[in-house]
Amino acid sequence: MFNIIATIAGVLFGFGLALSGMLSPGKVIGFLDVAGNWDPSLAFVMGGAVAITVVSFRLLLKRPVPVFDSKFHLPTSNDIDKRLIIGAGLFGLGWGIGGLCPGPALSSLAYADPRIVVFVAAMVTGILIAKRLTR
Repeated sequence: MFNIIATIAGVLFGFGLALSGMLSPGKVIGFLDVAGNWDPSLAFVMGGAVAITVVSFRLLLKRPVPVFDSKFHLPTSNDIDKRLIIGAGLFGLGWGIGGLCPGPALSSLAYADPRIVVFVAAMVTGILIAKRLTR
């Protein structure tokens, strides 16, 4: 049941990304180009997502357990350490250079664009290298 719910959530997420235009690397690059042809649409999409998350988390976390699991799986660490800073920096650099982050990149594979395939291959390679280095 968990895999079915996860798949439905992933498909809805990908559909939302496509509907909002966030599968286009040009949208991200346009948002980051504050000195040129700035495109604020990413800020509106992110703002809407944060607003929905704030409201839904407040409601959902009042439940004793989730609907489809035996417990909530929430982060337990509040530490801001060197690994977090370096990881966030690398994520931001990749996002700014490529115009995609992991969710939109995977969703964009449906377009069969060779540039997206190369981006996802590089992303997966980076994830595997990071896993190996942090063991």
